[in-house]
Amino acid sequence: MINATEIDILPGVWGDLDEPLRSGPASDLTPILMPLVGRGWIEVCRVIPWTAPDGGAGFQPGPPIPKQDLPALLADAENWDYPQSGEWLGCLTLVLTEAGREIPR
Repeated sequence: MINATEIDILPGVWGDLDEPLRSGPASDLTPILMPLVGRGWIEVCRVIPWTAPDGGAGFQPGPPIPKQDLPALLADAENWDYPQSGEWLGCLTLVLTEAGREIPR
């Protein structure tokens, strides 16, 4: 949930975890993430281009990825690592939904 409130891509999750999850495999995180999606608290999206009002280029979350596609995407360890290119376009990101924003912190 923390990662979904930040402007980051999926690999940013690692910095918000405690042990033993922090040093474990990404596959250990999928069973934690999927119920948050199932409850409607977060969505998983790909980062897409955005143009600011002043014409500057930026990024934003794209449309939510269908739930049935998430297990395969989250099983791909590459999605849990920052890209070596440094390019975020196309990377997975977590986004709070309206219901997720209502959860007290």
